[in-house]
Amino acid sequence: MKIYELNKLTSKKLNDLLKRPVAESLDTFDRVNSIIKKIKCGGLKEAINYARDFDGLSTNKIFVEKMEFADAEKHITAAERRAFQTAFNNIYKFHLAQLPKELKISTMPGVTCIRKFKPISDVGLYIPGGSAVLPSTVLMLGIPAKIAGCERIVISTPVKGNEINPYILYAANLCGINEVIKIGGVQGIALMAYGDKKFNKVNKIFGPGNKYVTLAKKIVNLDFEGASIDMAAGPSEVLVIADEYANPCFVASDLLSQAEHGEESQVILVCLDRNFAKKVKVEIANQISLIERNEIAVKSLKNSRIFIVENIPQAIEMSNIYAPEHLILNVKNYNNFIRQIKNAGSVFLGEYSPESAGDYASGTNHSLPTNGLAKTFGGVTVEMFMKSISYQKLTRQGLKNISEAVVTLANVEKLQAHANAVKVRLK
Repeated sequence: MKIYELNKLTSKKLNDLLKRPVAESLDTFDRVNSIIKKIKCGGLKEAINYARDFDGLSTNKIFVEKMEFADAEKHITAAERRAFQTAFNNIYKFHLAQLPKELKISTMPGVTCIRKFKPISDVGLYIPGGSAVLPSTVLMLGIPAKIAGCERIVISTPVKGNEINPYILYAANLCGINEVIKIGGVQGIALMAYGDKKFNKVNKIFGPGNKYVTLAKKIVNLDFEGASIDMAAGPSEVLVIADEYANPCFVASDLLSQAEHGEESQVILVCLDRNFAKKVKVEIANQISLIERNEIAVKSLKNSRIFIVENIPQAIEMSNIYAPEHLILNVKNYNNFIRQIKNAGSVFLGEYSPESAGDYASGTNHSLPTNGLAKTFGGVTVEMFMKSISYQKLTRQGLKNISEAVVTLANVEKLQAHANAVKVRLK
């Protein structure tokens, strides 16, 4: 990780340094779009063919059966079950509190407006299964989907061979999800979006993925025959703000916890002096040899930066420009700076709040906006698995009270039939 002093950088240089390492190319778009088109026409058969070519799938039985759920549970140790249950309980508790309440208000005498929430009937959850299998994502998406009341929840995940990862099936069963397909990648997204005679399409797709999965989600979202999506989340990222009181060992561990996600992940440290930055680099060198995915982390660190700033407000200003998926505020008086944070997917406060706690078991959702989307998006919530419907009830007097405004505005827009719909009721 190279070290840069912020006050020596031009705005253009800073923007260049803060660019994410992943960029879509025309070739990538054409390749992904071609796969989607073939699956849209060929359905399940085409999806299976691509799963064989890309993931090494070796079975035609892509729908997980009851016996497979039972077999998966045999592979889970007692300690692992306790960990899953702790995570489930905390995530459930936090998300249950998010259930939106019905709104009913009288805007004027005789005019009542209501807002109700209804669950999206069919949703698809994409669970990554490439270099890292993520059963925790099953909990993060499956729990809010269940709380929302979605009637049908489908999991799509890539499989090599014919056996699905037992932890994914255990987590799915814990969430009460029994429809899982052994197809992931672009082909999994396309199959969920368009369906087949043997597999009904979903209305909305959730979940993180690599650049191909993210691009596939974007493409099906633009097609009226496809499916809507939660967000176009890509490779994981973290920005750590540390003051002179921060422990370099803690900071290094947080940076590495994201760097090990994937080669395209990006980690950024913003601190107050070069000596601290050097101590963190030494800690990274000491810790990186201890992690199994150190080769991936090394490549990720090549995309990563350290910035020296004059003070914490300047660090937060820089963070707001970057809009990180995860922001760790490892400073002594973090409460003094919380209000200054404008753009972040999820924020971790203080030295004992590692990002990994949010990834697994604190209760907040880890499916978050990346690539700067935190400027306009938040993380996955229960409400994202629902849609709101508005209602209105007018009495005759209420219609009379509002009639002048409606008729006048209808005439402004030269829509006389709109005005007449009011007039005929009041004659």
